[in-house]
Parts: sequence; structure tokens; C-alpha cells
Amino acid sequence: MPEGFADNWTIIAIACVVGMLSIGGLYVASYLLAPRRHSKRGRIPYECGIEASPFSWSRTNIRYYVFGLAFLIFDVEAVFLFPWAVIFLEAAAAVFYEMLIFLGILMFGLTYAWRKGALNWR
Repeated sequence: MPEGFADNWTIIAIACVVGMLSIGGLYVASYLLAPRRHSKRGRIPYECGIEASPFSWSRTNIRYYVFGLAFLIFDVEAVFLFPWAVIFLEAAAAVFYEMLIFLGILMFGLTYAWRKGALNWR
């Protein structure tokens, strides 16, 4: 074994134990300190003060889902752009062209959705 190998794993094991104990302690504290005021209205699944309708389903426009998916796509794009911007300063030119391909694919998707009318709210 390399020198210091066991020390590194010991630190990781201690961090895991401390993390698990912290999580367990927070669960216990939440159980002990949480208010306990039970009511009939508090047991309904939708607690906003509005009584649930007798119908359990409703029609939802598909555009909500399309907008949600478009948001997720561009949110993931932003997640990949931040590390790329940091690495780009130190990396070779190949990283720049890889990101251009990635952005090109995303722009193609945005253009396709726009041309199909998926982004128009009617």
C-alpha cells in the first residue's frame, strides 16, 4: 500500500460517520421539536386552504410540459457552460470546438421547437 493510503480512507470514513450522525440527529430533532396539531383539514393531500374538488383528474395543456422540458434542456446547458468557462482558460482549442458542437445541437433543438410552434403560447 502507498504511504498515507490508510490515513486518507480513515478521514473519509470519519466524514461519513459524522455525516450520518448529523442526518440522524436532524431527524430526531425534527421529530422532537415539530408541532403536533392534527386536524381534519391538515390531512388532505393539498394543503392550500382550498377544498379539493370531487373530480380527481383534470385536463392539463401539453404546453406546460413542453415549456418545462425546454427549461430543463437550457438549465442543463448552463450547468455544462460554467465548468467549461473555467477549464477553457487552461485547456487546448479542442475544448472550444467541443462546446461549439454542444451549443449547435442545443440551438438546433431550439430552432426546431420554435419552427414547430411549440414555444407559442395561444
